[in-house]
Amino acid sequence: MKINTPLRLTIFCSLAISFVAVILLLVYNIYFVEIALSILIYSIFFLLLFLLSGAIIFIFLEVFINRKIRLLFRMVQNYKTTSSNFRFNMSEDILSASEAEILKLAKKNSSELVKLKFEEKFRREFMGNLAHELKTPIFSIQGYILTLLEGGLEDPSINKRFLNRALKGVERMNKIILDLDMITRFESERINMQFNENNIVEICQEIIDGLELKAKEKNISLKFSKSYSSPIMVNCDRLRIGQVIQNLIINAVNYSDPDSEVILRFIDVDSNILIEVEDNGPGINEKDTARLFERFYRVDKSRARNEGGTGLGLSIVKHIIEGHGHNIGLRSKEGEGSTFYFTLTKV
Repeated sequence: MKINTPLRLTIFCSLAISFVAVILLLVYNIYFVEIALSILIYSIFFLLLFLLSGAIIFIFLEVFINRKIRLLFRMVQNYKTTSSNFRFNMSEDILSASEAEILKLAKKNSSELVKLKFEEKFRREFMGNLAHELKTPIFSIQGYILTLLEGGLEDPSINKRFLNRALKGVERMNKIILDLDMITRFESERINMQFNENNIVEICQEIIDGLELKAKEKNISLKFSKSYSSPIMVNCDRLRIGQVIQNLIINAVNYSDPDSEVILRFIDVDSNILIEVEDNGPGINEKDTARLFERFYRVDKSRARNEGGTGLGLSIVKHIIEGHGHNIGLRSKEGEGSTFYFTLTKV
């Protein structure tokens, strides 16, 4: 039978007190009174002293210590369960139970503290990145408007040009805000996607046709890995998946060297279709790969910003693919290009 802590303390202290008292009595009788007492008397004295001291110690522990610990234990339980109907089992070891519960609570609070610190770090980085992304177009717009107000508005050689540049800055800010709003709605599950049977080859061909002029500016060829004469039907939101393909191709074109190619590939994988977008760019190192789908994260910050990107495209892509119940991945090696890939359920 398990003996609880107060009883163990009571027995130990009572034995110690009784043993010391008997020794002192024995020494006193031998050296001062010189009266020989029988073993029976010593035993009775030891037993009475043990019981008396035990009762006093147990009452003290129960009233002044154990009760406080029970209160602490009840507070821990109430904190965890938000319930005031907690009842402690008297047969349990209150000290051990309290220690276990407090350790559990400390561990839980420690993990929550780590999570809060991570979220606070993410919040700081996010706000810093957002401020940095908005600062450039705001300063540009401010500069153009001030120039116009200081007399440039009357100069036909610069007024229209500066107004157009200011307009581009406003459009860039608007795109950042719209992309952030889309990510927020994805994370709060406020975007309802329309799933239908769609030909993924047709979707990709439409995107390629729309981006052909942009790719030709760098003499980059957009093409399929082979001829897909037959339709490949998948279950998806046509608009959102078109957005995914467009973002991946634009990303590939922006980071690819001139006179290269971007290849789209479809692979049949069990009940899914694997879609790959491969480029011949500089590749991405492993350190950047782990964070590539975070908001505002850029491998080459200055280059991507000059290309007009918001730093939110891949984050949006990730949310859209996850909204389809799939994941997006990346194969890349520095100097050997990159391949973004994701799956969709075929029908």
